[in-house]
Amino acid sequence: MRIFDPHIHMTSRTTADYRAMYDAGVRALVEPAFWLGQPRTSVGSFRDYFDGLVGWERFRAAQFGIRHHCTIALNPKEANDPRLTGVLDLLPRYLAKDGVVAVGEVGFDSRTAEEEKAFRHQLELAKEFGLPVLVHTPHRDKVEGTRHTLRLVEESGIAPETVLVDHLNETTVELVRDSGCVLGFSIYPDTKMSPERMVRILSEWGLDRTVVNSAADWGHSDPLTTLYTGQRMLEAGFTDDDVDRVLWRNPVEFYARSGRLMLDDGTDTGGTFSGNSILRGERPDPGSQAGPEGGAA
Repeated sequence: MRIFDPHIHMTSRTTADYRAMYDAGVRALVEPAFWLGQPRTSVGSFRDYFDGLVGWERFRAAQFGIRHHCTIALNPKEANDPRLTGVLDLLPRYLAKDGVVAVGEVGFDSRTAEEEKAFRHQLELAKEFGLPVLVHTPHRDKVEGTRHTLRLVEESGIAPETVLVDHLNETTVELVRDSGCVLGFSIYPDTKMSPERMVRILSEWGLDRTVVNSAADWGHSDPLTTLYTGQRMLEAGFTDDDVDRVLWRNPVEFYARSGRLMLDDGTDTGGTFSGNSILRGERPDPGSQAGPEGGAA
């Protein structure tokens, strides 16, 4: 089983997660820019964060054989902070970079006027840079928030097939399917969507324009829920080809619209990034009696 996780926040995860993901079949992923939990108070903190997404995190993933891509945006929640409006002016610098495969996460958190203004602005940036869009639908009042989202997408004139509307559930499937946008589902241990519910949705609505992700942020989440979903699909009678379509070909087709996917062998276990490596201490000389940190074995 090969897996492309189209939405996972690896900044929040450990190297043990990377190893487990590779063992589970994950060979490529997309990490969207998002809210880190701790409020940011300046544009400079976003600059450092974006630099980490396009640099260090890509290096870290490569140490475990996984191709790392990202999306860049001012997320909906922090769009409400007037100290951060300058982030919108920062975005073009990053949207032009290799490995940035979409504008996102954009959309709504509380559906404020500030969120809508940022959303509209970033839809225009997506058109300017020829990039797909990754949309976050609100956790509260999801149905009306999704309708609001789809109205703005339609008004923008952006092609719906270049927009992935994420965090969907049973109440919003039909809305997004009818819009022509791509349907995204986040599989979580306790909230959002379970593998079993996802299989029922796939059985009812089919596999077209549908992707699943683990999201896997700093909350209670699991970076292997894509694997679990594939396993439940097989148990329910879906074929290996069906699983490959949902877990690999559909997300690849969507993000390939950016022209920036890197799907060759992602392994790179050497070198450093800005003088840092994944290792701690020095590698011992194979012929020496030194232990892993340079002391006696």
